[in-house]
Amino acid sequence: MAKRMLLMLALVAVVVAGLGFVKYRQIQAASQTVMQPPPEAVTTIVAKQEKWPATLSAIGSAVAVQGVTVSADLPGTVARIAFESGQSVREGDVLVELDTRQERAQLANVEAQRDLAHINFNRTQELVKQGVIAQQEYDNVVAQQKATEAQVGEIRATIARKTIRAAFSGILGIRQINLGQYLAAGEAIVPLQSLNPIYVNFNVPQQEGVKVHVGRTVQVTSNDAAGAGFTGRVTAIDSVVNESTRNLQVQATLPNPGGKLRPGMFVQVEMGFGADRSVIALPTTAINYAPYGDSVYVVSDLKDPAGKTYRGVRQQAVKLEGSRGDQVAVVSGVKPGDEVVSSGVFKLRNGAAVQVNNKVQPGNSPAPKPEDS
Repeated sequence: MAKRMLLMLALVAVVVAGLGFVKYRQIQAASQTVMQPPPEAVTTIVAKQEKWPATLSAIGSAVAVQGVTVSADLPGTVARIAFESGQSVREGDVLVELDTRQERAQLANVEAQRDLAHINFNRTQELVKQGVIAQQEYDNVVAQQKATEAQVGEIRATIARKTIRAAFSGILGIRQINLGQYLAAGEAIVPLQSLNPIYVNFNVPQQEGVKVHVGRTVQVTSNDAAGAGFTGRVTAIDSVVNESTRNLQVQATLPNPGGKLRPGMFVQVEMGFGADRSVIALPTTAINYAPYGDSVYVVSDLKDPAGKTYRGVRQQAVKLEGSRGDQVAVVSGVKPGDEVVSSGVFKLRNGAAVQVNNKVQPGNSPAPKPEDS
């Protein structure tokens, strides 16, 4: 009976040991199996080499060559307004006349004194020649005549200063005064801007400053000016680099017929540097921008740990230089013929499996025209 029990126990132990070994092998095999996530759907583009003009793109602002806010030189009451808001004026045109009745009355009084002083001068001059009066009295009369002449000139100048004229030809802004209003000295009347030609100020990085010099041609465009293009030349370069931005300010002058560009308008500036350069043009959606460096994902055949081949991506660092439209210029890191992921890069990692679906492609035009433009 005991032998039978021992045999039964031994048999059970062998069965349990066998089951445990099988389970151990299953767990060991499962731990060695790498779980591969499903492939990500992406679009791709085959890299091609293109010739791009060597240009520098920048954002600029239009600035009037001459721009002032016309103001009152002397205090007074507005007697006449000779302009309308938004009107074109020429240099010297009368804009506003202030009340000068008091000054004109004073002028009449002083002119009478001047005439009397002139009569006294002529009479005294004859008496001096005859030796009737002393030289001192004659000198007093001469001084009196000069003083009255100066007073007449001063009052006439005051009257002239109360007639406010356009300092240069240009376009007036919105009128800021009303008839009968009392103006203090220096109070604003109306803005005046000279619009043709016009300045465009823009900044370039300090490392590009050596390429910029007076006389270079610039192309200026503005969506607010109905897509009109303007051509001008660099006319001034700032003497210092901005310490905050490390940018150098450049000023270009360009003709502005019709006043399409207005001071303060936002514009795009392109400045050519000469010979064309060879670049790989990729859509901006293909670039994975990061603080530590920009990169793209290149599709190729990869192998998993088991040695099985699959379609995956490798992350490739790239160097960028400029952009136009939907495209960005890659100057290193990608070769012609490389299949580069053009959309979906945000969900990828190095070695990820991908499934290419190019039915819908992202924008890749050097001169896009949005539907709402």
